Amino acid sequence: MVDLKTGLNSQQQQALTAGMGPVLVLAGPGSGKTRVLTHRIAYLISQLGVQPYHILAVTFTNKAAKEMVSRVESLLGGKPRGLTLGTFHSICARLLRVEAASLPFNENFVIYDTDDQVSLVRNAIREMNIDEKMHRPVGVHARISQAKNELQLPEDLPINSYRDEVIARVYQRYQQMLLASNAVDFDDLLLWTAKLLDDNVETRKKYAQRFEHVLVDEFQDTNQAQYVLLKHLACFHHNLYVVGDTDQSIYRWRGADYRNVLRFEQDFPDAQVILLEQNYRSTQRILDAAMAVIDRNPHRTRKQLFTERGAGEKIELHQVLNEEEAGRFIVDTIAAAVANKKARPGEFAVMYRVNAQSRVIEEAFLQANLPYKLVGAQRFYGRREVKDMLCYLRLAYNPSDEASLGRVINVPTRRIGMKAQAALRTLALAQKTTPGLLVMRLGENPHDPIFSTLSSLALQAMTSFGKLLARWHALAAEADPMELMDRILADVDYHGHLLAEGPEEEGVDRWDNVQELRRLASEYKDRGLGEFLENIALISDQDTLDETAEVPTLLTLHAAKGLEFPVVFITGLDDGMLPHSRSFDDPEEMAEERRLFYVGITRAKNELILLHDIYRNSHGYSEAVIPSRFLDDLPDELIQGGNQTRLEHPFRPDRWELPPKESAPILQPQFKPGMNVRHPAWGQGMVLNSRIQDDDEVVDIFFEDVGLKKVMAAFAKLELVEKNKD
Repeated sequence: MVDLKTGLNSQQQQALTAGMGPVLVLAGPGSGKTRVLTHRIAYLISQLGVQPYHILAVTFTNKAAKEMVSRVESLLGGKPRGLTLGTFHSICARLLRVEAASLPFNENFVIYDTDDQVSLVRNAIREMNIDEKMHRPVGVHARISQAKNELQLPEDLPINSYRDEVIARVYQRYQQMLLASNAVDFDDLLLWTAKLLDDNVETRKKYAQRFEHVLVDEFQDTNQAQYVLLKHLACFHHNLYVVGDTDQSIYRWRGADYRNVLRFEQDFPDAQVILLEQNYRSTQRILDAAMAVIDRNPHRTRKQLFTERGAGEKIELHQVLNEEEAGRFIVDTIAAAVANKKARPGEFAVMYRVNAQSRVIEEAFLQANLPYKLVGAQRFYGRREVKDMLCYLRLAYNPSDEASLGRVINVPTRRIGMKAQAALRTLALAQKTTPGLLVMRLGENPHDPIFSTLSSLALQAMTSFGKLLARWHALAAEADPMELMDRILADVDYHGHLLAEGPEEEGVDRWDNVQELRRLASEYKDRGLGEFLENIALISDQDTLDETAEVPTLLTLHAAKGLEFPVVFITGLDDGMLPHSRSFDDPEEMAEERRLFYVGITRAKNELILLHDIYRNSHGYSEAVIPSRFLDDLPDELIQGGNQTRLEHPFRPDRWELPPKESAPILQPQFKPGMNVRHPAWGQGMVLNSRIQDDDEVVDIFFEDVGLKKVMAAFAKLELVEKNKD
């Protein structure tokens, strides 16, 4: 047993030994929050005598959960039996299976991924004859997800417009379709758990009494459902220990609410608040730059970040002509550093605001014949052949899973086309059952009169498939995942299907992916099919990151959260990109964009290289852009060569803020890139760029009907048009 205080600074020791009751640890980036959390768990067990069974620790990624488990075991010298440690979603999934008797679905429910969810929303929209162009499935699904994160069921949605009414109706049908398939989506895992604990006093008491201590990582990323859930679980013992940083809250778009930190302080006024300010990752200049950026945000507890690593190199700021030149600069810089043995390829990361920015950077790497890895690209589990096999396994586990049935019932081709599938669904609805259960029934008794409405070809094909499905379903209850997978692969000759589909080389690659899934399934021999499917459903992009590959990493700033690299490039630092144009008129969005830049800066350990463009390609047109306003916040003394590159930019106004009223007025552009406007003659368009010229504002606008036009704002009579949030 190690001395848990050894190696901890004074603030970390304070967090380690905090007394009972609510505790809020505000941890700056690189301040050792994972270390504090794991030491706290070990401290509760070894020093305070708390049984592991009475401890619950939650985080957001499987990667973080595995690291915490490993560290706790190392500190204790063995496995703490009974400790509940995992992601919010995995813990909720386990709880829901145990408490399924109190819920409207069975314990063998399946978890639909994002593609399944959007597909189900699309089916609901089409079934209800709703205009899919006016109400896009992706946008409707996003609104449903938001409602679930706020613990709203369809009947709880406020109806203020026709669109709200449509979303409520689709949401209602979407939930019915999920339950009919004995399925849940990611948001349901939180929603149903929170509602279960809210509605069922005995169940809430059982878990609240069991968990004497509830510890939470990345608390700033919790949404309303998670916050309510945590309060329920801690309502008996009140030992809620949360670690987070409002300055690193960057997932507002998926429901995260940094204000939960403020709510925590209001709901628990007696909470101990501890700051972790010593950084173990970055140099002082990088930290000073990060603080200069984030200190402009309101509603936060300021942290004075410091390090013992020394001042370090100045931050490099480079102005490039466009994205292509940025890509070449990045590749050349990395190649030179590696050739001169100043760094290894795996020490570099290239970060950007949106996934689309990676294309030009990837092209630069490919032209230079340099390898790289891309985070957030098509995930292994999203590949067609892998998804096919997962759907086969899901269907064997839960024959009511309509999304999986729809994907594989005709793969490989069995002459069960869309018309036959529609007839099957109609018949299932009439029989008050699911298509999957009905097709198994068909396999057992194809002469049942209820099947007389099916065509002879469809009847024959579905009968064969129904017999296979019944065999797989029976096998799923007794065989391990790999044995079941082997049976399915053999029964449908999936190998032959892949080789017959296209070029042999592509078929071989796809079969290799299937074999990789089979290898993974072999690891669940003693854990079962249910756990195998659940763990795969809850894997995130970061969980699939190969940290052993010695190549540069390309990733978005959102995906960079929780990671660190010796050398970091942040490219595309242009107004309209970072901060993104949609944040210009929303102070909350702008504050989050600033937090996103702060997260990017603090991923760098030794060197930080920032790039901004003079021109950017948009709609086939090279438009002049302005450097990010966030660059203005970086002090001259931290920048390599001062701020000269910013001042030399030909299209940059001298200031972003309007001058004081008593000084001489300076004209500022009123139309920002990304704004939607309407012209009396040319209709609706989007602003690409604007600039002050001869005491007037010149605006470049791409109109939907007439293309690119350049107008003088004073004479054009432009009207702002509110953006469609979908």
